[in-house]
Amino acid sequence: MKEILQRAIDKKQNALSEYDSKRVVESAGVAITREGLAGSRDEAIKIAEGLGFPVVLKGCSGNVTHKTEMGMVKLNLGSSDDVARAYDDIIKAGMELDGVLVQEMIAGDREFVIGLTRDPQFGPCVMFGLGGIFTEVLNDVSFRVAPISEIDALEMIEEIKTRKLLDEFRGSPAVDKTALVKALVGIGKLGVEYDQIAEIDINPVIISGDKPIAVDALVVLNNS
Repeated sequence: MKEILQRAIDKKQNALSEYDSKRVVESAGVAITREGLAGSRDEAIKIAEGLGFPVVLKGCSGNVTHKTEMGMVKLNLGSSDDVARAYDDIIKAGMELDGVLVQEMIAGDREFVIGLTRDPQFGPCVMFGLGGIFTEVLNDVSFRVAPISEIDALEMIEEIKTRKLLDEFRGSPAVDKTALVKALVGIGKLGVEYDQIAEIDINPVIISGDKPIAVDALVVLNNS
């Protein structure tokens, strides 16, 4: 992970690509999607066939942080032909990319967010809350100054107003809170141990069955 951060800083990147961001948060105990980085159309198809359909394709670069708005995200691709067309569309956008990310399509009714910010006074702070499109609208989040303990993480989870979504919901099982706690504690450790990391935004964390899985992640660098 140190190598990922240092390589990006040496290149004067402001942020890691989604692929590298996920490698970093995975090292902290956050479960991520099964995925691979493709450098060609044929490689994208091979990865997709290995994962099983449907899949998602995304343009991957540290310079592309608003992928959806730029038309660089292609969802619910159900065949090799769909993947080939989506790959070509992403490449035609003309952005300088590290590759095209091919990831499994995760479905779930419940979405949360895990994050890290650096407060000028308190330093690294861990955040947990309602995710997806409702993050900014409802602002239902909880914070703790890092490092945090497992007890701190449990308290954070219980503090959000929409915490009942973590219980049995519409026939789905209760969320594995142990996995959430592991992720929150791990993100706090990253903030304490690596000054190079300015922010982390893991959104959405989709609940698949009872497991929280990071579908997207962004690590912003302190590259002053």
